[in-house]
Amino acid sequence: MTRRTDRGAGAVADSPQGRGHTVAVVVPEPADAARLVELQPPGAEIAVVCLRAGAKDGRAALDRSLTASDGRAVAGPRVLGVDGTDDPATVAALLDALGDIAPDRLHTLDPDPVHSSFDKATGTPAYDVPAAHAETAAGVLAAARAWQTETGRPLSVDCHRALSDLRFGLDACRRYPTPVNWLSAGFDGRLTAFLPTAAGVVRNWQDAQGRWSGPEVVEGPGLLPGLLVLPDPRGLPHLFALRRTPRGDGGVDVEVVHAAQYRTGPGSLTPWHSLGGPNAADWRRGRAVGFPAAAFDGAGTLFVFVRNFGHSISWRCRPADGRWTAWQHLGGARVADDLVAVTAPHGGVEVYGRLRDTAGVVRWSPGHDGTWTEDRTLPFAPRPGTLAPAPEPGLVLFRDLHTGEAVAWSSAARTVLPLGAPEGTGPLATARGVDLDGWSYSVLLTSGTDGTGRVGAYPEGRPDTGTWWQDLGTPTHTTPAATVTRTGRLTAAAWAPGGELVLAHREERPGALAFGAWHAARG
Repeated sequence: MTRRTDRGAGAVADSPQGRGHTVAVVVPEPADAARLVELQPPGAEIAVVCLRAGAKDGRAALDRSLTASDGRAVAGPRVLGVDGTDDPATVAALLDALGDIAPDRLHTLDPDPVHSSFDKATGTPAYDVPAAHAETAAGVLAAARAWQTETGRPLSVDCHRALSDLRFGLDACRRYPTPVNWLSAGFDGRLTAFLPTAAGVVRNWQDAQGRWSGPEVVEGPGLLPGLLVLPDPRGLPHLFALRRTPRGDGGVDVEVVHAAQYRTGPGSLTPWHSLGGPNAADWRRGRAVGFPAAAFDGAGTLFVFVRNFGHSISWRCRPADGRWTAWQHLGGARVADDLVAVTAPHGGVEVYGRLRDTAGVVRWSPGHDGTWTEDRTLPFAPRPGTLAPAPEPGLVLFRDLHTGEAVAWSSAARTVLPLGAPEGTGPLATARGVDLDGWSYSVLLTSGTDGTGRVGAYPEGRPDTGTWWQDLGTPTHTTPAATVTRTGRLTAAAWAPGGELVLAHREERPGALAFGAWHAARG
């Protein structure tokens, strides 16, 4: 095994970021691993686990990928010789392998792939990928949950969409997106950080003296490895995810779930509440539901949107009286999994979806009578996995499909606004209300292609004036986050290898956006 000694820029006091980022790639056969190996970042230590030896050409493809892994340490493939379902023997073999690897992150396939066709006569979806892909992913998720429960060590998981385009990087291939804006500030200025893991959502939080507690795993059997964190009009975080539950008849139910945190502290997250799904009447259709997007309108109504089985958009909402409406369908253009919902300048909610069959975006917005209007004329195309809400109403963030540059779209001005940072990857996180020499600024955060976090800033509401960027000074393999407390304090955060939370606070320097030394969030 060849090991990389350069672990990236930045230094974190008393944290594990000096060690490698260990990635386990777990798939049915070597041919399935080749694509996933190519997506791993420089500096990663990759261990490949295959359930079966596979065919000769598949082993050769994996060998080529491992040989081309410049700047990455590689080991494997390790062949387990099991059938790939989620039966006890397979889970036990996978659990042993994970014990040997001790990964920080695990990559596998999609347990609920998107169908390619549908037989209306029998009600049966057809798929372009072997059934072993979904079966293996289900077994891997079960083993990953068991390993994290036994060790107490947070394990992040990525499930890869079949036939996704490797040119656009890891975020374009994720079935369940990693969260942006996962750092939240309570009324009293105490912070909470959320991380989706194999065993559920992990929380770290501050006590009244500013000391950190956690990680605490929020109970949620069957939660899939994705998370949306959305602040309500009072700034309190609401969480959305997908939950996968085996059925007695051999099928699975996949449903949208919602929880909220109304205070900072241990056990403060509400129980997960099921919102079902738009195709819940038939589990074979319902399992294909896309990951949720959500937003609050100016009146405090909570809207939730998903991509449905037919690849259009479905939605339901909870008005101020607290009673959820039924799922309704928007129809219209066929969309991919990428959705983002934002509050519009007029106080309503808009939802954007990346088109499935062509490069572009569709936007839906409600009129004064509540009727939704579809707009397919938007003059931009985002990279898969990069649509995100901007800090200000009416703005959407993404990366340009062709250049990778960070871009904002203004629905009011119908203008595309370049934000720079072409070297970054994935969606952008945000914070607003950052005071700089008496002016209010919005802050953007991203992970660079070299695994180093970056931060940018522009005058709030004026991304057209230009964004200046600088390194955050810490390695991170997920999008960093930041938040501003009610007292105006800006804090940036990132997840270190092993799931440890690290933080840096803004230093007050005239004319500068500077952060102090990064440190581990400990009591």
